[in-house]
Amino acid sequence: MSDPLAVAIYTDGACSGNPGPGGWAAILVSGAQRKELAQGYRLTTNNRMELRAVIEGLRALKSRSRVILWSDSKYVVESVEKGWARNWRRNGWRKADKKPALNADLWEQLLNLLDQHQVRFHWLRGHDGHEENERADQLAVAAIQNGDLAVDTAYERG
Repeated sequence: MSDPLAVAIYTDGACSGNPGPGGWAAILVSGAQRKELAQGYRLTTNNRMELRAVIEGLRALKSRSRVILWSDSKYVVESVEKGWARNWRRNGWRKADKKPALNADLWEQLLNLLDQHQVRFHWLRGHDGHEENERADQLAVAAIQNGDLAVDTAYERG
């Protein structure tokens, strides 16, 4: 991490089947402090879990922060970095082809959090030996398996 004053957040989402039971994890690192968060859901999608990991990682911050956020989800990283998500919101949650943008409920939450923090996104290749990404994956998978699965109400409602 090149900015010693920034909080590093490493995120991952997992799904057993897609859709199927899913889990997300976020690891927050600031100096010597470290916090690991994870939660499983009974029915969801991988993309929703990738988004949820970023949302919950940012939500865990207690004050406005500079953040370097690492994700192996091109869906999340590119949608933010290329401005697609903000365009979807500006266009009433419609994509350029006029089709509905998926996961608008989570994108809305994420965009609001991005307005509260200074976040730089970095994509990294998943399952490529990056220690924190591997740990986030382990936590997300374990969250699916622990049996205490939450309900992804927006997804299950359709």
